Amino acid sequence: MTAKSVELIYFSGCPNADAARRNLRAALGVTGAGSQWQEWDQNDPVAPGRIRQYGSPTILVNGRDVTGVAAGVAAAACRADGAPSVELIRAALTGSP
Repeated sequence: MTAKSVELIYFSGCPNADAARRNLRAALGVTGAGSQWQEWDQNDPVAPGRIRQYGSPTILVNGRDVTGVAAGVAAAACRADGAPSVELIRAALTGSP
């Protein structure tokens, strides 16, 4: 499997951040893609500005939201759809539905 850039974007206090982290860990385990990713807290002043364009939690694989939501659509809010599922994350990591 080709190396992928994986990022978890959230803000402190988001009730779905822990579920997103668990689902990400599970998807990485299923795909054999390793267990490393970058986490960004949107409230951290050193976090890059680009991550503020996403709702919390968001998982990006190679810069793309695993749910297909475009940047800027759900910025600075908890996502109504909750944490991305293991299956969505797995599909993004493997490039297959």
